[in-house]
Amino acid sequence: MEKAPKSLRLQIGLFGRVNVGKSSFLNMIAGQDVSITSSVPGTTTDVVEKAMELLPVGPVMFLDTAGLDDASLLGEKRVERTRRALNRADVAVLVVDPGIWGACEDDFVAEIAQAKKPLIVVVNKADTGVAASDFLERLRGITDRVVVCSSIDPAGREAALDAIKRCLLQACPEDFLRPPSLLGDLVPSGGVVVMIVPIDLQAPKGRLILPQVQAIRDALDNDAAVLVVKEREYAAALANLKRPPDLVVCDSQVVMKMAADTPLSVRCTTFSILLARFKGDLVAMARGAAHIEALLPGDRVLIAESCSHHAAEDDIGRVKIPRWLRQYVGGDLAMDHFSGRDYPPDLERYRLIVHCGSCMLTRGEMLWRIEQARSKGVPITNYGVGIAFVQGVLKRALSPFPAAMDAFEKELKMLGQKRTGAVSEKRDGYGNA
Repeated sequence: MEKAPKSLRLQIGLFGRVNVGKSSFLNMIAGQDVSITSSVPGTTTDVVEKAMELLPVGPVMFLDTAGLDDASLLGEKRVERTRRALNRADVAVLVVDPGIWGACEDDFVAEIAQAKKPLIVVVNKADTGVAASDFLERLRGITDRVVVCSSIDPAGREAALDAIKRCLLQACPEDFLRPPSLLGDLVPSGGVVVMIVPIDLQAPKGRLILPQVQAIRDALDNDAAVLVVKEREYAAALANLKRPPDLVVCDSQVVMKMAADTPLSVRCTTFSILLARFKGDLVAMARGAAHIEALLPGDRVLIAESCSHHAAEDDIGRVKIPRWLRQYVGGDLAMDHFSGRDYPPDLERYRLIVHCGSCMLTRGEMLWRIEQARSKGVPITNYGVGIAFVQGVLKRALSPFPAAMDAFEKELKMLGQKRTGAVSEKRDGYGNA
């Protein structure tokens, strides 16, 4: 990992009408030709991404979008992509022409307010005319973050860049400037974390997957030592330690073996469960896992994963989780799979959503997906939480997170345990038969 992952960068969406100069503005900020610019309407046909280090803000990702008022032949599809980029953006930058503001801008500002996202307004093309004082006052009544610039004036680049940086620092979500810890708050300074990392056909050649790398880095950032082992060597490594580790983290696919080999006095969890807390809402995911108990044969389940990859022979999302769920339910389930940034609007069709760890999504994107599920009344859980549930060790895997444990148990009780005693008959939630 030579660069900050895309999902950990501040996502800055550039929005506005066709030909207001969004792409020219991005090129000015980047100091290079990132996006194609032209006077022809609809030149930007899809979201253009530009990752850069924008100090003192930090690692950012600019998202250059198609015009909000694109009326071309493919305009409807382009605008839909633009709307999806808004869900992804942490900060929205609305680019406007001097003196031009209408229903298009009003509607967009209303969307921003509903999404509760910070807004910056950039009045571009200052070289073509001076923005009237009453126009600027109107803008400052909408947001106090207003920048006036010309994206084709090299002499004004530094001033415009400084102004944008100041606005971004004001608008940055708190968890970007002071990001939450992945696991550091679970381990004392000088503590020991054991990480169980299987090396199988799905493991990327010559490297570890992103959540494992992030967990190692976070432990080091919080002054903890890390012992990385494969599942077959875990028991021997544990026996060689002078004292029990402060935390054990494993890949979800070996959670049963981890639970069996780990003393009950040692807290343990999975990388996916750590990500459920880091990227979203672990309490909601734990509550959603209880609804696996209420699934019946024939129910429809959505499997959502944030990365687009070629499915392996025994792929976790395409093969293993569907198989485990069907085995637990005792019958067939209708499974739909969506990958990448595709997320169906008709969530109400599903009895349950099982989401991946979302390592490729930003926290804002994942929280938006959770909120969409909540608004449609559909329970949502994630791979790690769901796998631990169907394998009978969820209480063990939630041992570091009492609030999530409490939410899970209350939801299970509320559901009335439709399959009476199924949990206690299979396992007690701690891995014991």
